[in-house]
Amino acid sequence: MIIVTGAAGFIGSCLISKLNQENFNFIIAVDDFSSPEKERNLTGKRIQERVHREEFFAWLDQNYQEVEFLFHIGARTDTTEFDWQVFEHLNLNYSKTIWQKCIDYQIPLVYASSAATYGLGELGYDDNESLIPQLKPLNPYGESKNEFDIWALEQERKPFFWAGLKFFNVYGPNEYHKERMASVIFHAYNQICQTGEMRLFRSHHPDFRDGEQMRDFVYVKDVVDVCSFLMHHRRNSGIYNLGSGKARTFLDLANNTFRAMGRESQINFVDTPADIRDKYQYYTQANMGKLRSIGYTKHFCTLEEGITDYVQNYLLPGKTL
Repeated sequence: MIIVTGAAGFIGSCLISKLNQENFNFIIAVDDFSSPEKERNLTGKRIQERVHREEFFAWLDQNYQEVEFLFHIGARTDTTEFDWQVFEHLNLNYSKTIWQKCIDYQIPLVYASSAATYGLGELGYDDNESLIPQLKPLNPYGESKNEFDIWALEQERKPFFWAGLKFFNVYGPNEYHKERMASVIFHAYNQICQTGEMRLFRSHHPDFRDGEQMRDFVYVKDVVDVCSFLMHHRRNSGIYNLGSGKARTFLDLANNTFRAMGRESQINFVDTPADIRDKYQYYTQANMGKLRSIGYTKHFCTLEEGITDYVQNYLLPGKTL
């Protein structure tokens, strides 16, 4: 059995698809399953059992001998949530219990961290574990992810294999339910469908022209490929960046979305809201050298390749992965 927490969500459901493609069909899907909208993410997938996240630890105590691997993808990911107790329960304490169970039951673990831990990137975007305690996330979500990374590194007892993945700006199928937290590509597609144009934030930084703010956008198919690699590799435990390794501008993103939809670009700029201007990231780019150094050689989708596949094979037909 392979466990996937956050199974009905964006990355978790895409990971189950990847596992099914590799003929792993005894999947334990862990989530709260309270959102009817997310139900379509699991339609057609081969799942052995669904377990509510609040019942999961009791289930694991009874069934651990059959578990081969655990992907802990579930988390509260809303960067606009400021109730620390939510993050303390779901992102910190829940993850600590999973970590302890993986030690007790000898289960290898991959868990989701986040590039939100890097804050404004004052120390760069290198997954150097010695720098992690010095990072300054910009919101409680990023703080919760960084606190768990710090806690994990401090532990004397660790799972025999474990990896934390700092996801950068992930986009792709099955994110439709994320509303404000969905990728810019998803929002671009819907804006273009509804209005024929795309709105981008104006730059308020002297070093960046309008639309030339840059992010590391990584396609979800690449994310789940890396998860699969680590499940088979099971060596070189630690915390790894997971981006494309190439920063691209929002203009690149918008123009490629128009192109994939077969439309002429029509882009308008609006002021970045005043309440987020001082916390706005103008540049992110994952240093992917550490993952490459342990043997991951697969090509990461370019922004052009990822957007074309996402728009033409999933958004236009209304499909999930």
